[in-house]
Amino acid sequence: MKLFECGSLVPGCPWHTRADEEAEVVRRAVEHMRTTHGETIIRENMIENIKARIVTTEKVTA
Repeated sequence: MKLFECGSLVPGCPWHTRADEEAEVVRRAVEHMRTTHGETIIRENMIENIKARIVTTEKVTA
């Protein structure tokens, strides 16, 4: 399970996402950056910064 916490990139933002695949986490994070933080252009360094902050966690089971 991969985890991205937006606050690690945008201080104070409580948003986070989890998914099995890194690509899905990146997709969700990019969408969040667009809709919540008003980013209209997502540059390669933004993608790299997101990827650098993705951590692997244990799968959450209910």
